[in-house]
Amino acid sequence: MAFSMAMPWSAGEESMHQLLHVPEYDNPTSTMLTPQASFMLQRGSLLALGTLDSDDRPWTTLWGGSPGFSEPLGGSFIGTRTLVDGKYDPVVQALVGDAKDGEMIQPADGGKMLSGLAIDLMTRKRVKIAGQMIAGTIKEVQVEVEGESDTKQEQVQLVTKIDQSLGNCPKYLNQYELHSALVNSTLTSQGSSLSDEGRALISNSDMFFLTTSSPVDADTNHRGGPPGFVRIISPTQIIYPEYSGNRLYQSLGNLKMNPKIGITFPDYETGDVLYITGTTDVLVGVDAANLLPGSNLAVKITIDEARFVKEGLPFRGVRKIPSPYNPLVRTLPTEGNIKASLSASNTKPQIARLVKKEIITPSIGRFTFSVPDGLQYQPGQWVALDFKEHLDIGYDHMRDYDPTSLNDDFIRTFTISSTPQEEDGKDKSFEITIRKVGTVTDYLFKQNERAGLEISVLGVGGEFTIKQDEASVTPFVAGGVGITPLLGQLPKLHASSEHFKLFWTLKLRDLDVALDTINSFPELATSTSIFLTGNGAARSMEQKVALLRDKGVEIVKRRLTKGDLDKVDAGTWYLCAGKPLRKEVLSWLPGKNVVFEDFDY
Repeated sequence: MAFSMAMPWSAGEESMHQLLHVPEYDNPTSTMLTPQASFMLQRGSLLALGTLDSDDRPWTTLWGGSPGFSEPLGGSFIGTRTLVDGKYDPVVQALVGDAKDGEMIQPADGGKMLSGLAIDLMTRKRVKIAGQMIAGTIKEVQVEVEGESDTKQEQVQLVTKIDQSLGNCPKYLNQYELHSALVNSTLTSQGSSLSDEGRALISNSDMFFLTTSSPVDADTNHRGGPPGFVRIISPTQIIYPEYSGNRLYQSLGNLKMNPKIGITFPDYETGDVLYITGTTDVLVGVDAANLLPGSNLAVKITIDEARFVKEGLPFRGVRKIPSPYNPLVRTLPTEGNIKASLSASNTKPQIARLVKKEIITPSIGRFTFSVPDGLQYQPGQWVALDFKEHLDIGYDHMRDYDPTSLNDDFIRTFTISSTPQEEDGKDKSFEITIRKVGTVTDYLFKQNERAGLEISVLGVGGEFTIKQDEASVTPFVAGGVGITPLLGQLPKLHASSEHFKLFWTLKLRDLDVALDTINSFPELATSTSIFLTGNGAARSMEQKVALLRDKGVEIVKRRLTKGDLDKVDAGTWYLCAGKPLRKEVLSWLPGKNVVFEDFDY
């Protein structure tokens, strides 16, 4: 009977634990091939493998496509046999690249360092393994293809002794349904910078696989998120956020001791693959937030070599369901990330106290905050509020009831819907008009204004300023609460139909927000067209529609179309809407100057 011995933490892992204040606990890694690992190797359709080349650079590859290409041989040994890219796969080259066709390679000194990740993307199960390749060979084989003549492929066979295995959690594993495919590889680029194809693949990728190493072992794992979660700093540098995980920090622990890394981006649809080996900087706290705002932990990679191989993967896949744990994409400061200015600020946050709450519709409300020290802002700007003190419940490994909260910093930006009144620029209050759409807004809607809720104000920003030309009409397109940047600027605008035109798409259930706006700014009525969508023919709704029409508002019971916008001849347009409507409106206004702010971070 085999027994697993307790493994100590490495010096790098201990360093990361101390740096990130992780409580002491035992290393869960087994020193043998566990039954769980053995099962996954047989049932998993994908195996990520990592090793070092002759220059001690780590590389990662992906093999498989269908279950059953690896199996236990007894005594913590496993056998692997599968089709591979024998020409350009850097791991194949490092393991058996010097072998003649069919020749058996047996590395000296106990074997060649190897690490792997057996993974099933559909069930979101994965197991890490590490050990040494004891023997390996590569040979040309004939593969039968239905309806075609036999095709020559290269097949690798490995015998690996497993010294470590560990099951990992399903977080950030996006589902893909895989099937085997033939390799027809072509190396299209190789060098120290990313090709256009490589940049495009990274920008669309929702996962990659990485290998790191220490003097005694290696580690291969997976990183996933929404498409584009890895950001490109330059043709030679990329960065990715380290999301909340199991706090073992095995990969980052290796990087603390040895900054070299090998990563692989697969394109499951085409079979293309991008191999990268490079050097890392592990960024913590402010250093991470400065380069990737919204992050407390990130890894920057400087590329040493990148290879883009077309059709180099022995499988194809179809994207299914993304992980519910995926946070939103965190963009670079140079990409317009609003949080960049907050990260750079060294000023002490002000305190805002909730003093008034007005529920306009069941899902839209106006909240007034007092600011004892005064707040300087311009009409149309946003305010950043920090709710972490009230909503952060600390670390959890898993949180299935609210998965996105694991990586939530609870910082939100809201457009200020009030108009500054003080000439010295230090208003003692401000208003936000918001929709209840998530954890933070739901929390606000539940607050009693008499309870004295206090929130930290991290900053004010934005340049969404409406500039009117007396000689032409200024058009504004709003989607739902996208009306808010306009509200704070209306007192200083010419809102008559000769100078202004508002296209406002609104759900029927939110009609009260239109009544509230027109009652506050009666001169806006004749220059407003409201496009109503959604169900509801209640008598009260029809009365509200009639009331708006009596005030001069045009009510159109359908979606906004390009033809509606074509009625206004203007060179500059203003737009505040959700991503789908914004994308559509931008496509309707080619060649126009469309002013908008992007809150999709």
